[in-house]
Amino acid sequence: MTLVALSAAYGAGGGRIGPAVAERLGVPFLDRAIPNAVAAELSVSVDEAVAFDYETSRSWLERVLSGFIGSDTGAPAPLLSEGATGEDFRHATEEIIRRQAESGHGVILGRGAVVVLGGDDRVLRVRLHGPRNRRIRQAMRVRGVDEETATDTIRRLDRTHAAYLKHFYGADIDDPSLYHLMIDSTAIGIDACVDLIVRARTALVGD
Repeated sequence: MTLVALSAAYGAGGGRIGPAVAERLGVPFLDRAIPNAVAAELSVSVDEAVAFDYETSRSWLERVLSGFIGSDTGAPAPLLSEGATGEDFRHATEEIIRRQAESGHGVILGRGAVVVLGGDDRVLRVRLHGPRNRRIRQAMRVRGVDEETATDTIRRLDRTHAAYLKHFYGADIDDPSLYHLMIDSTAIGIDACVDLIVRARTALVGD
């Protein structure tokens, strides 16, 4: 089995580290493939699946969790054209992640995969994080946004991602027991992170 589940804070480089790990391990980076599979599962368009995807639709996450995280700017997730709801999409995403674990190959970024696959110790589970100030600088550099935008985005997404795992799974996103490896990716750089994850995966399966 060569399956890696990554949980990455905004500004921690998950969007670059995930594909690089997949390339090094010779497995697919399961990003767009997950909403594509969810669309097929629910018989809706790919655009609708992307609109309800954990990793790509920040506005949906914030609407779903608005009451839980104390925001007053949210509204219930709407029904889609085929009658599917955000909850249907979450369950379908979990099922796709479990099926991928059965196939045994891939790198999954976000989408609660570290919890969904938490009972399978063959899956390497990794948390990418770092101090907020360094993640802000990294987001400004990589994403080309100003400091105010990066700060606001990190504040909102840190809160939303933590609330998502707490609300749906009762898990603390920074609980070390969820992970085999927790890396401050702002301190050691992308290449070093990739090396660590690849080595950890090799150690986990005893290659």
